[in-house]
Amino acid sequence: MQKFDFSFTQDEAEILVDALDADMEGYEDSIRDARANGNRGDVATFTEARDRIRAVRDRIRSVIGDEE
Repeated sequence: MQKFDFSFTQDEAEILVDALDADMEGYEDSIRDARANGNRGDVATFTEARDRIRAVRDRIRSVIGDEE
């Protein structure tokens, strides 16, 4: 796995967290729709994506001291 190092200001990191939250909300909607349509494959795919986004968001939050 390739790793990257970035430097962000507090404001920039908070913008990233907000963007990831918005992205997660979109996946939450997609999960609900897939469940309503009985599409278990999409539920699994969207859930995995949401969980990966949450993990990245939480890593950023832990660095900037924004634990909710």
